Amino acid sequence: MDLIEVFADIQDRTEMEKLFDELFTAPEKKRLFLRWKLLKMLRSGVPQRKIASELGISLCKITRGASILKRKNSILYRILNEGDRDGDSEN
Repeated sequence: MDLIEVFADIQDRTEMEKLFDELFTAPEKKRLFLRWKLLKMLRSGVPQRKIASELGISLCKITRGASILKRKNSILYRILNEGDRDGDSEN
């Protein structure tokens, strides 16, 4: 079983959180959740410079996220649009 299969098989939020705790260090999780937050802010229309200032990250990282969200066939584009319709959670 590869890692993608493991993630795809987990349906329970508590189990997924435990897997993240076991698999990732605190700094790795922080970076991952920070990236997710910046993507959500971009999707909400927050200007890139404001995101950089609020999150303390480079415009380069934000530009990468923005280019992903411009692609209509992007999985992140689809997920974040579905989140807009379904109500969105913080993580």
